[in-house]
Amino acid sequence: MVLHPADPLTSLAHGIGSQHDLPISPFYAFAGAFAALFVSFLALGLLWSTSRFRGERSGLALPVALQRVADAPATRTALRGLGLAAALAVLLYLLLGPDDPAHNPAPGAVYVLLWVGLVPASLLLGPVWRLLNPLRTLHRLLSRALRRPGPGPGPDRAPDAAPARGHHPLPARLGQWPAAVGLFGFTWLELVAPEPASTTTLLIAITAYAAAQLLLAARFGERWFDDGDAFEAYSTLLARLSPLGRRSDGRLVLRNPFHGLDATPERPGLVATVCVLLGSTAYDGFSDNPSWINALQTSPLGRTPTATLGLLASVALVATLYCLCAAVTRLVSGPHPGPLTAFAHSLVPIALGYLIAHYFSLLVVEGPRTVSMALGTDNAPEPLPPLGPGGLAALQVIAVVTGHVLGVVAAHDRSVRLFPPAKAVAGQLPLLALMITYTIGGIGLLLN
Repeated sequence: MVLHPADPLTSLAHGIGSQHDLPISPFYAFAGAFAALFVSFLALGLLWSTSRFRGERSGLALPVALQRVADAPATRTALRGLGLAAALAVLLYLLLGPDDPAHNPAPGAVYVLLWVGLVPASLLLGPVWRLLNPLRTLHRLLSRALRRPGPGPGPDRAPDAAPARGHHPLPARLGQWPAAVGLFGFTWLELVAPEPASTTTLLIAITAYAAAQLLLAARFGERWFDDGDAFEAYSTLLARLSPLGRRSDGRLVLRNPFHGLDATPERPGLVATVCVLLGSTAYDGFSDNPSWINALQTSPLGRTPTATLGLLASVALVATLYCLCAAVTRLVSGPHPGPLTAFAHSLVPIALGYLIAHYFSLLVVEGPRTVSMALGTDNAPEPLPPLGPGGLAALQVIAVVTGHVLGVVAAHDRSVRLFPPAKAVAGQLPLLALMITYTIGGIGLLLN
């Protein structure tokens, strides 16, 4: 087996350094994970008999003055202008900068600051991409230039609100399927495309995506971006775990993140969206395995088709396991009109744990480097990782296990709400088995 040297793309696609041979005992990693899952499951079964999460009805209202500042037209205009200016800067770097990710900040801006940076930004501030999204801003500007009606009143117009005059209604069955397809396309670009950090590749991808989004928004109105834009759906989904949110009456509140997670709408495509996040992250971890690299190099189909099939298989495996779990839950606990979407929200903290475990080092090392290049100080000293190998290994395992424990809590609360007490705990056994399976796979990838 001959391994080709890693190019700059490898650092952008797979983080900084190798995730293999981390200095932590597999026995203690798996034992700790299983103990955490079983103890949390038993404790919930014994002590948590009624639903405690209230979704969008919960939260401590923040001062009115703070909400006025947050919802002020000047604030929102400034954020939209910032997002548009950043997008224009990335395009200029792609058009005029060198075709070298080591000296051009545009690839890092897309794969690090946008894709990975949206995770902490959404967790801390809520669905921030809704205000920063340059495509939403361009649509508004074009609508005003063409004198088309704008969005309805309110800072967070409901996705199912009536469409503005002149626009077609969105089919209800569409749901978040466009976002799931868009997220898969982006992860394919990042993990499978032959030259994802090439300026030509990025220009073609960004232009095609922007044109498709603007055309669809012209047909369906600005509400298209709520579920049609992959990055808005991605940010909104992660923001369900943010302590900052809005109640059903529109008030800005501080809340228990579980309440926000419980308010996740059960819409078509939600399961697909979460499974794309989980499956693509799993494939990203497995793609560094020497046996898979050898398979890519020797496959008669060629590297790109084989890698595409691998990414599809990873997402399909995650989705199949979840669907089987939902089917068994329905058999054990009784019929339910939407067994797939009823527990899909419990996968969000698991996806978050994988994202943190997999991309932490990429963000804290490559993020500052990208900003330095954009500011013209790319000769700055090489940034050092904030954690050593042992600390990074511990963070990764803790993130994966914590995500699964939070998923168990969210699933238990939903189960005791939907099913009779005699069947609520028994109905969670398939979910517990699913969590254990995902945990084995996640930690196995980290410690491979």
